[in-house]
Amino acid sequence: MRFLSVFAALWASLAVPVQALAAGGQRPIPNPQSATAEFWFLSASVGLLLALAAVHWLVARR
Repeated sequence: MRFLSVFAALWASLAVPVQALAAGGQRPIPNPQSATAEFWFLSASVGLLLALAAVHWLVARR
């Protein structure tokens, strides 16, 4: 068991400098939305609002 702890300490001391040399990651830049995607998002939003209005109207009738 003593050998295992010595091995773990040695491995940790060797792994830290290697991680320091790693290149930093770059965040991906998302592509802009196309006009078609914006149209479908608008139509889905309007459809959701109409569905919510219909549910409100049906519940208010009770």
